[in-house]
Amino acid sequence: MLKTLQILYHQGKQYIPDLRKAKVPGIFRGRPEISSEKVDEKTLADICPTNAILGNPVRIDLGKCTFCAECSRLYPGKIHFTTDYRMAVNERERLIISEGVLTPITLNPGLIRNEIHRLFHGSLKLRQVSAAGDNSCELELNAAGNVNFDIGRYGIEFVASPRHADGIVITGPVSKNMAEPLQITYDAIPSPKIIILVGTDAISGGIFDSSPALDRRFIEENHIDLYVPGNPAHPLTFINGIMDLLGINT
Repeated sequence: MLKTLQILYHQGKQYIPDLRKAKVPGIFRGRPEISSEKVDEKTLADICPTNAILGNPVRIDLGKCTFCAECSRLYPGKIHFTTDYRMAVNERERLIISEGVLTPITLNPGLIRNEIHRLFHGSLKLRQVSAAGDNSCELELNAAGNVNFDIGRYGIEFVASPRHADGIVITGPVSKNMAEPLQITYDAIPSPKIIILVGTDAISGGIFDSSPALDRRFIEENHIDLYVPGNPAHPLTFINGIMDLLGINT
């Protein structure tokens, strides 16, 4: 018994008490900030492998960004990646960060469907589909349920069957081979249901964008309730995005 108490004292709390105020290590790359420093915008844009950097004014599309930070390494005075993990949005355009704008990213409350707050606020069951993902975002989503983050404390859980789900979480760029299974899974979920895209690949196709091996019609033809950027997306980005969508404050 004494030994057990000693171990508990040594390890401290294994869980994060407040997921709204959690701190992440400095090596984490979150929401970027773009200064007003003048640079060669074409050279800067050419650095990005996914064309996530736009010019006049300089902007970064987090839906395309791989967070490789090559732009900030070569232009440290222009671009700086913060440790702010709260980047999830419910409007695609809000993923585009402009120079000089230092405010946090938030959801558009006017786009949140009424039934989401009414039906899913206290309990949300999700079916995750890896649509040709590389297992990075999948691992982070799995971590969201571990003892550290414990997303289940808010009634949010992943389920094995779409019949038991309230929504679908998609990772990966959606290959042709996965387009039909994705549609079948979505159709099996009872209405009303939500769609969440997690990771750069799911949001834009990432480095696979424009590949003939992809079939992104499902993404283009359906309403997306939440975009969770990252490559891969951090568990805290996903969890805080879901909490914002459901209206969970603590």
